[in-house]
Amino acid sequence: MLPVVVCQATLEDLPTVSAILAEAALWLKQQNMALWEETEVSSVVIRQDIESGLFYIAFYEGSAVGVVKFQTEDRLFWPDIPNEDSAFIHRLAVRRSFAGGLVSTTLMRWAVEHSRKLGKRYLRLDCAAERSRLRLIYERFGFRHHSDRQVGPYFVARYEYEL
Repeated sequence: MLPVVVCQATLEDLPTVSAILAEAALWLKQQNMALWEETEVSSVVIRQDIESGLFYIAFYEGSAVGVVKFQTEDRLFWPDIPNEDSAFIHRLAVRRSFAGGLVSTTLMRWAVEHSRKLGKRYLRLDCAAERSRLRLIYERFGFRHHSDRQVGPYFVARYEYEL
């Protein structure tokens, strides 16, 4: 396993977080699996989330190799559940040169442990329902399918990991 360290992103990390998200967005678009538009992952758009302490960065040998957005509330994708007992992850992205599962698994393990430290009962996430390979990654990690939901233009599969 890679010795990956996860740290909270600061405003100094804003260009790095945006670059990792943009790289993932471009790759997904090239694979005909567009998820985020470039404007959705720009520094201008994610700045407030970084200022609010929501983004975390995975470092390997001092280089940023992945990011995840960690929240303790998600009223947009999970409006039908009590949010008090849950934590949520979004925008998990890994640099293409580190694709293969080790960094994303480390970020998910970190999110599980961080959720436990916060006294949460569940770690939850959502993904595009048609992305079967991504869904399988989450299921192999231990997430179980909770439900599907239409959120604006997105039809998502919602997953939960019991802590």
